[in-house]
Amino acid sequence: MTSLTQELIDLLTLERIEDGLYRGQSKNLVGKRVFGGQVLGQALQAAAYTTDRPAHSLHAFFLFGGDVNAPIVYQVERLRDGKSFVSRSVKAIQHGRTIFQAMVSFAHEEEGLNYQIAEPEYPKPEQLKSEEELKSSMINFVPENYRQAFLRRRHIEITPINATNPFDAQPEAPSQAHYLRTWDKITGEDDQIAMHQAIAAFCSDFTLMTTCLRPHGLSWISPSLQVASIDHAIYFHHPFRVDDWLLYDMDATQTASSRGLNFGRMWQNGQLVCSTVQEGLIRLREIDLSRA
Repeated sequence: MTSLTQELIDLLTLERIEDGLYRGQSKNLVGKRVFGGQVLGQALQAAAYTTDRPAHSLHAFFLFGGDVNAPIVYQVERLRDGKSFVSRSVKAIQHGRTIFQAMVSFAHEEEGLNYQIAEPEYPKPEQLKSEEELKSSMINFVPENYRQAFLRRRHIEITPINATNPFDAQPEAPSQAHYLRTWDKITGEDDQIAMHQAIAAFCSDFTLMTTCLRPHGLSWISPSLQVASIDHAIYFHHPFRVDDWLLYDMDATQTASSRGLNFGRMWQNGQLVCSTVQEGLIRLREIDLSRA
């Protein structure tokens, strides 16, 4: 197993302090603040430690930016242990305050009505350039002070389908998609539904919020743009493996009041396995200053 896959598993494996209380380490993945996907994955794992059922939904709010130089304590409250559903509340606490809070619901799979929308038709991952190849082709656009961070390998393998150059963003349709998977197969005691779900939660936050920036010709690197996740929801429909290709298809429906609303769907082998929703802050600082 490569160091990147093992690092990701280690990041999403929490230390048990006592019943309902867990500690996760932080890692600098996107800058000075803790990456939202890290907190989503760790919070989901913390809740999963308290039940033997797989998660079917998570609804979370990001309250404050996290400190990458400090661990995060996850406090899990047992709200319900029913025959059909198990409910947990999770608080992420850092430096004495709650920086994130989530509700997580768990349930066993059961037989019932089945329907899904059609999977979108895209080229297969082997027909596309990898994210690393695309980044290398953009290097002349990247300011020197960004290059090291921009070229750093992610902890998951990504193959974009309709990639754009964030340093030369142009107005376009509010949609994007990519394939994703871990660099290596997950085996042994790490090969559990909870770990696959936690890694999917981690991955779900990488590009979802930037979808709503596309019609404005903006990207996460645009000057004077303040971007932050506000909330995030994940629905798990069927079991899946994050060490096999997942198609993550995303679109945005609206930007208003300095916020953007984004939707995502993860597909595997023709089956819709996860759905995501996220609203994010997309504030132009110049506009705020003119109103002051």
